[in-house]
Amino acid sequence: MTASDKPSRLETGDDLDAFVESHDVALVEFYTSGCAMCQAMEPVLGNVARATDVAIGMVNPGDDIELVDRFDVRSVPTLILFEDGDETARLAEGFQGGDAVTDFLADHVPAAVGAN
Repeated sequence: MTASDKPSRLETGDDLDAFVESHDVALVEFYTSGCAMCQAMEPVLGNVARATDVAIGMVNPGDDIELVDRFDVRSVPTLILFEDGDETARLAEGFQGGDAVTDFLADHVPAAVGAN
């Protein structure tokens, strides 16, 4: 399945699991409603989705609280990179600009970033 040019909204852990399983490489933002930094990440992630071959999803763990413990989310926004269904890297340092997210992806999945 190819990446979309905008982040996919995921409602539940089941949606998250299906999204991750349907893409070889997927980046998922864990966010909360009312988080200004999280809201600012959405257009950044849209630009990253258009610039790379990485599928990008967004999930609010407050809508499925089990996700907080399952993925050890301690702050938002948290970006988690999945390859072949497994977590391979995470970025949990607050707001990240497009270059920082692209660099993060280039460090971990260079083929997906260099493809476009």
